[in-house]
Parts: sequence; structure tokens; C-alpha cells
Amino acid sequence: MFGQEGSLVRLEWGGEGVAALGGLCAVLVVVDVLSFSTSVDIAVGRGASVRPVRWADREQAASYPSWSLRPSSLVDLPRGTELDLASPNGATLSALAAGTGSHVLVGCLRNAGAVARAARTLAAGGPIGVIAAGERWGVDVNSPGTAYLGPLRPAVEDQLGAGAVVAGLLGYGSASVEAALAADLYSRSSVVDVLHGCVSGRELITAGHAGDVELAAAVDVSAAVPRLVDGLLRS
Repeated sequence: MFGQEGSLVRLEWGGEGVAALGGLCAVLVVVDVLSFSTSVDIAVGRGASVRPVRWADREQAASYPSWSLRPSSLVDLPRGTELDLASPNGATLSALAAGTGSHVLVGCLRNAGAVARAARTLAAGGPIGVIAAGERWGVDVNSPGTAYLGPLRPAVEDQLGAGAVVAGLLGYGSASVEAALAADLYSRSSVVDVLHGCVSGRELITAGHAGDVELAAAVDVSAAVPRLVDGLLRS
């Protein structure tokens, strides 16, 4: 029941969602709009590759003078770069999903259509699971400290991004109620207004990072399809 059996297109949240859908779905699509998935799309679209690093292992990740989890820091990333990105949400979930046996893709608003098309091909008629990352209470990605991840906080920007991917899968097969509602939300929403008004967007704008929100709010501007193979996300 909790794997949404009977539906070809499914949607769940966070690490618990990866556990519920992983192995049952031929493809898992991880969606973390602000900001891991958006950063990965930009990096991979420039011919780079990204190693998703679990938040608990972030001290082992390479550090860089100019590049970070912020999408705007990656717009000039050189082709061929191998980049470590750690985050408590999208990166951690991508690393978790790698152990499920499912094909793992990373999607956002920028590449939702391209990712949906690739997921159809990879799934070959099997179920597709879309994982809305959400946020974790008590985690500040800009500050060092404990690796503890608090409880899941559903994030509307990730529901919107997941809905954009699901919208691209309409016609593939039956969608669960959870997936269908996300697609309906996406179809009726002003993406720019939502990303500027949601808590995560407001946090970034207040910190002076409005450009990151603008990059994340662009819809279907990218043909990049980040796929996790041998620990690296590449298109």
C-alpha cells in the first residue's frame, strides 16, 4: 500500500519515500528545487559531473574557492569538472537512491520535461517514482555543526517541481493520487510567484541570493538529464 502499488507514476517524500519506492520503481527521480537539483542541472548541462555526498559525510567532500551548492556559482563551471556537492536533502537522497537498484535521475523545474522523457525510456513500462526532497528541520547548510537531520519539512517548491515531472509523464500510465495532485498543483500555479513566496525562496532572497531563485524558477529551459552512474551524476 505505502509503495503506491497499482500506479505507474508515484510520488513520495524524502528518505522515507526513497525507502518506500526504491526497488519497486524502475526509475526514481529526485527533486530538490532549492537548490541541489537546480545546481546539478546547471553543472551537468555545462558538461560537468556531480558526485552527490550525504550530509553526514560532508566533511569528506572536496571544497572549492568559487563553486558551491548555489546554482549561480556554477553558471561558468568548466566542462569536464568533477564536482562534489553535499546537501541534507537532494544529495543525501540521491546517494540513498543509488542503493535501491532503480535508475536514478535528478529533476527540477528547469529540466522537468527532459527528465520525464528519459524516465519513460529507462522505465520501459515499469513504475516511475518521483521523490520530492523537502527540507529538514534544524539544519543550516551554511553553518558547520552536527550531522543530525531533523524531521522532514515538506517544501512547496519541491512539490511543484515534482508535479512538473509528473506532468511530463501524463499518458505514460496511471498516476497515484499523490502524483496527480502534484501535477494539478503545478498546472495551476505561477512558478515564479511560488518560488519567490515560499519559505525557502524568501530565505534565499533575504540572504541576497535572489539570482538563485530566478535560475530555479526557469521552466523547461534545459535538456540535461542528470543520471547517477557509478557514483556520478552525468547527462
